[in-house]
Amino acid sequence: MADETTPLAARLLGVGARGAGAVGRATGLDKAVEIAAEEAIVSAVESEAVERALARVLEGPVLDEAVQSALESDAVKQAILEAMDSELVDEVWRRLLASQQAQQLVERIAEAPELRAAISAQGAGLISDIAGRIAEVARDLDDTVERILRRIFFRRRRPLPTNRAGIVTRAGAMVIDAIIVNLSFTLLAGAVTLIAKLLGSSGEDAPRVVVVVGSFAWLVIVALYLIGFWCLAGQTPGMRFLGIRLSEHRLRFRAAVRRLIGLGLSFATFGLGFLGVVFGESRRGWADRLGGTEVIYDERRPAPAPWSTLVAPTPAASLGAPTATPEGDSAGSSAAPAA
Repeated sequence: MADETTPLAARLLGVGARGAGAVGRATGLDKAVEIAAEEAIVSAVESEAVERALARVLEGPVLDEAVQSALESDAVKQAILEAMDSELVDEVWRRLLASQQAQQLVERIAEAPELRAAISAQGAGLISDIAGRIAEVARDLDDTVERILRRIFFRRRRPLPTNRAGIVTRAGAMVIDAIIVNLSFTLLAGAVTLIAKLLGSSGEDAPRVVVVVGSFAWLVIVALYLIGFWCLAGQTPGMRFLGIRLSEHRLRFRAAVRRLIGLGLSFATFGLGFLGVVFGESRRGWADRLGGTEVIYDERRPAPAPWSTLVAPTPAASLGAPTATPEGDSAGSSAAPAA
């Protein structure tokens, strides 16, 4: 029942509206109006004008400012921290790490050739850096020791720097090669001794001929080691580690034999054959003169990393930005130097 204080016009409008509603429900007009309104809203949303308006909003600073403001909000930060500290996140991580897909991903990463190549390159690069640093110190010592010895024996100083290897670098390379040869000989001698014991020999009363044969075998190993590396690579592992090499990348066999004889004579005369390395202008000892060679510093270049040859992906064009034509690119590139 209508309130007595309600104006007459309002009561008449209310009665009319209720009556119109009853008529509409009875005749189905309300459904038709609802469907028509829904179709009108869908048509408006799908129109090109609405798409252009949304694109302008997405491209404009309004969306960026809204996102930035939301990220800087203390409430949002607190909500994110609370979500990260929740037990739900811990349970998700536990299930993710325990899943078979995660295990397959770890195995795929561990077996990836790119990862192995990167680890190998890192290890080789570390060794190369250490060797390079030692080689630099040895080169400085070459000049320092030579200057001191020349001053002691009243010889004039070297007027110009040289790329020939000095006495310290050569001695260091010889020490490294001697370690390699002796380790190899020790392993070989141990294997021979083990075989002899397995065959029933006690080895306690070994005749002197065994010592002679062992010494001869050691000399043969040294000769094969030096001649082999000189002929095949122009440098021994010790020379490579300290960054020096022969002037010829592959020495001929006869020249290698003559060089070996000169090296043996230098040791047999208690280092007399190495004086030319210190006092000679070309830093050549007996081994170099007999073999017709020179020992020079090897300016090595580090090998490129396996990932250095990868092509960077082309960045995707920004939304709404026009695509440049080849003519435009060439015009822009030719105009850039002029600017």
